[in-house]
Amino acid sequence: MEMNTKKHSIVGKVAIVTGSARGIGKEIALTLAREGASVLVTGTDQERTKTSADEIAEQTGAKIDYYVGDLSVEENVSEMVEKTINKWGRIDILVNNAGGGVIKPFLEQTPETLKTTIDRNLWTCLWSCYKVLPFMVEQKYGRIINLGADSVRNGLWEHAAYNAAKGGVHALTTGLAREFAQYDITINTVAPPAVESGALEIYKEKRPEMASKMIEIIPKGRGAYEAEVADAVWYLATQEASFITGQVISVNGGSTML
Repeated sequence: MEMNTKKHSIVGKVAIVTGSARGIGKEIALTLAREGASVLVTGTDQERTKTSADEIAEQTGAKIDYYVGDLSVEENVSEMVEKTINKWGRIDILVNNAGGGVIKPFLEQTPETLKTTIDRNLWTCLWSCYKVLPFMVEQKYGRIINLGADSVRNGLWEHAAYNAAKGGVHALTTGLAREFAQYDITINTVAPPAVESGALEIYKEKRPEMASKMIEIIPKGRGAYEAEVADAVWYLATQEASFITGQVISVNGGSTML
């Protein structure tokens, strides 16, 4: 019997990965580029974003460009999308990774930190979906993968404000998935727990008790590796994942189950 050697290919697709100048986002952009996609890298720091884009291009040989701007601002998202369309003529994959919340006890939050957390995590995702979806509808194809948070499900300490934002991302996922399924557009969320990254190292150094809580809730006893999260995003971006939509997929080491 002949074996099924079907590849999960995204060769020739065009992807935007928000918040991809470092961390998980950079790993996602690198993974998609390695698999053959043209990728727009985005960030808020000019030098770091350009450097990351150059590094990804050098490592993969893929077509890479970058955009710098705060994606919680509608006009910036319009510019980002316009740049992608002008350069490549289409958008096949949108990965909403831009985020980063202010993590602290709820009553220690300020109006400014609350707004920042909602802006970075929910508005960046909402505006990006709003501006990209018309192009996906027109071409009758698209893959949107949002980065959510396992803390929405497990109620992690000091994450209430962050969970309010990421919970909105989870809810946006299901609503949009039903509305746009008819256009062969799938919309899913990948929800990691603590991730083995620079941010977790800072917790271990400055707030070791909190870092311990974040790891102890994970049965596998460690945070997710950036590549593990990126691989889940990559699969959802493929044609082979075309019947998966409206799902929050936990890449969480068992932190929550079912």
